[in-house]
Amino acid sequence: MELVKGVKKSETLELADLLKEEVKGQTVKVNGAVHTIRDMGTVAFVILRKRGGLVQCVYEKGLSGFDLKDVKEAATAEVTGIVAESEKAPHGIEIRLRGIRILSEPAAPMPLPIAKWKLNTSLEAKLNYRPVSLRNLRERARFRIQEGLVRGFRDFLYGEGFTEIHTPKIGAKSAEGGANLFRLDYFHRPAILQQSPQFYKQMMVGVFDRVFETAPVFRAEKHNTKRHLNEYTSLDFEMGYIEGFEDVMAMETGYLQYTMKLLEEEYADEIRILGIELPKTEDIPAVRFDEIKKLVSQEYGRKIRSPYDLEPEEEVLISRYAKEKWDADFVFVTHYPSRKRPFYAMDDPEDPTYTLSFDLLFRGMEITTGGQRIHDYESLLAKMEQRGMTEEGMEQYLSTFKYGMPPHGGLGIGLERLTMKLTGDDNVRETTLFPRDMSRLEP
Repeated sequence: MELVKGVKKSETLELADLLKEEVKGQTVKVNGAVHTIRDMGTVAFVILRKRGGLVQCVYEKGLSGFDLKDVKEAATAEVTGIVAESEKAPHGIEIRLRGIRILSEPAAPMPLPIAKWKLNTSLEAKLNYRPVSLRNLRERARFRIQEGLVRGFRDFLYGEGFTEIHTPKIGAKSAEGGANLFRLDYFHRPAILQQSPQFYKQMMVGVFDRVFETAPVFRAEKHNTKRHLNEYTSLDFEMGYIEGFEDVMAMETGYLQYTMKLLEEEYADEIRILGIELPKTEDIPAVRFDEIKKLVSQEYGRKIRSPYDLEPEEEVLISRYAKEKWDADFVFVTHYPSRKRPFYAMDDPEDPTYTLSFDLLFRGMEITTGGQRIHDYESLLAKMEQRGMTEEGMEQYLSTFKYGMPPHGGLGIGLERLTMKLTGDDNVRETTLFPRDMSRLEP
């Protein structure tokens, strides 16, 4: 019998360990993948790729204890060597090799030149070879940034008293309505993949007051654009006992402030690699839907084509207006028309044509939809009747309100879109690990 006592201390060092002053001049063991080999003749540079970045190893013929021909790109290895300072090496250090142990070897040549600073290949090729293309440092950095966005969301909301929940993605009825649903047979019963955790979030406000979730959502929209996916990750929260939808906007602003600081402090390497300019979050302007449409129309001479929704071009112009007039990277657009919002959105008591809801635009694109919800049972039934809806499939949801609910509101943030605008990419597939769209189910 053996006893497992917890995480074992490894003999091999990580990049953070190698950067410590006391390690310089010492003999160390390091493992990693062979990112590239630059053979200069009697000297060669074997670059290892680790989770923290690149480590330069120096091969010296006759001193390193092995034949360079035995090392292949994409192999994984454990090397032994002496840590030395080097101004030209990544992170200012290198390992002068004294031995190597090959852990695994590739069975075929690399299909993409991942060691290049930028993968100058098509998006299609990058997605077809996704597990390989993501080994490129710039490609990989996008998803470290994305990790920071999710980490900030969780950490900030935990600090604000939210409880993390996990809701089902198979359901009987959609929260958003409409025809864009993935339908499936669930043991001989009709079911759908959820477009949103909305119903469950609201139910759980009656339990925990403040809840959040990070999870996939599904939209069967037949869009083939640079901004749409059929499966994406939504950062959702719902909060009770609010004074108004402004409380929800304030909470999102707090999240953005917290997270941009987190990225600046702990993701500096990725910010540098991608050349990211972090957005301003000190103050985010909020302007009514009808007012900003008129302002943008007048400022840029664009005729208002749809009085009830924002077209992608309008989102770009509104963000441009916010930057030029208020030096703002984000802008809240409030009081969306009721006909373009779900039944649970609370109408503005001063003008029921509009709702107490908002979108958040970031550098020309909507990344968030949120607002105050109807919390009164009779008012919810009346809104459903007004829209010709039935209670079928929503009995459990509606019963929550029958037994009392506090004033509440919440939002959903599209993680891939937020990442895309932050990194300056122009296609949301670039910031999706394994995209699902109309034509792609693999890898």
